[in-house]
Amino acid sequence: MPRILHVISGLKVGGAEMMLHRLILSQSQGNYQHVVAALDPLGEMRDRFRQVGVELVIFDFKRAPVKEMLRLTLLVRRLKPAIVQTWLYHADLLGGIAARLAGCKKVIWGIRTTDVAKGGSRATALVRWLCARLSYWVPHTIVCAAEAARRVHADLGYCARRMVVIPNGFDMMHLQAERAEVAALRQFCGFGPQALVIGTLGRFNPAKDQRNFVRAAGMLASVYSNARFLLVGRDCDVGNEVLAEWIAATGYANRFVLLGERSDVPVCLATIDVFTLPSSTEGFPNVLAEAMAMSRPCVSTDVGDAAVVLGDCGVLVPPENAHALASGLQLLLDMPAEQRAALGAAGRKRIEMEYSMSRCSERFATLYADAQVQQGK
Repeated sequence: MPRILHVISGLKVGGAEMMLHRLILSQSQGNYQHVVAALDPLGEMRDRFRQVGVELVIFDFKRAPVKEMLRLTLLVRRLKPAIVQTWLYHADLLGGIAARLAGCKKVIWGIRTTDVAKGGSRATALVRWLCARLSYWVPHTIVCAAEAARRVHADLGYCARRMVVIPNGFDMMHLQAERAEVAALRQFCGFGPQALVIGTLGRFNPAKDQRNFVRAAGMLASVYSNARFLLVGRDCDVGNEVLAEWIAATGYANRFVLLGERSDVPVCLATIDVFTLPSSTEGFPNVLAEAMAMSRPCVSTDVGDAAVVLGDCGVLVPPENAHALASGLQLLLDMPAEQRAALGAAGRKRIEMEYSMSRCSERFATLYADAQVQQGK
């Protein structure tokens, strides 16, 4: 059985890591054997890949970059994969070069971000610049998770003719929550029967713009006495002093609940009555699609492919504008509960039709088949 070697920058819980995990699971009965090479040893996804029987090879490029680059090249040479698929900029650069040095021409890069001016370091900007120059030689195909990502990177000098767009896919069977679990979490959070919970999920990061969410929440808190605000994600916890200061400044700190990072994302989403994506930048907004799949009515900033994913099944507002975000949320809060429920149901149907994991897996299977048929670059 031919192998696909996936090279990914790290194993923390993130959009790329979760998408790779879902893709491998969706093709467990397919025509390929999947192997994952991680350039950084840290992250919770390490156990998740191993639990489903994926062969995982761990590197530590920060500790010994030259030695690990040689080791990665030798891994490609030993495995002789039919395809090397890379995920995120650093993996595109290092994994792509290692593959070509080892004689593998079937390299598929992965691009996910859209706003290259935010959320990245100078080192990342340099890696991206190098990737743009090498994109005419190293990759056979460049997969963009969003149409917005394709446009932005083509403008940066990436080889446009090698680019294709394959949106993320979602397993609808796993995006469900038991009523008892939801009731237990709401009780844990102190949300009473009349509470209207407005929530967001995402790691604490400027790109996710929790400050925008908190400011909008503060504006709504004075108008809706039953409004409660939930933040879930890495570092969105009571130990985050910066976040605590923002919340205290609203004057309604008792209305906020911070759960930090959790593994029961469907339950967290089902606990929310109105989901909010307050980001200042996104590629393909996974959590927005997941919230829609959980039948949550949504308000999202107009970033990345959020407008494409949301369609007419929610409210879209400008980014980095707390007043606009509060106004968008107010539209949903003022709706009758039945109307909000209908909007949520329409969102779930949209994800089922356009962004199912089976459809995404089929697109990648076609890409793999085409790459093997074509000769040369």
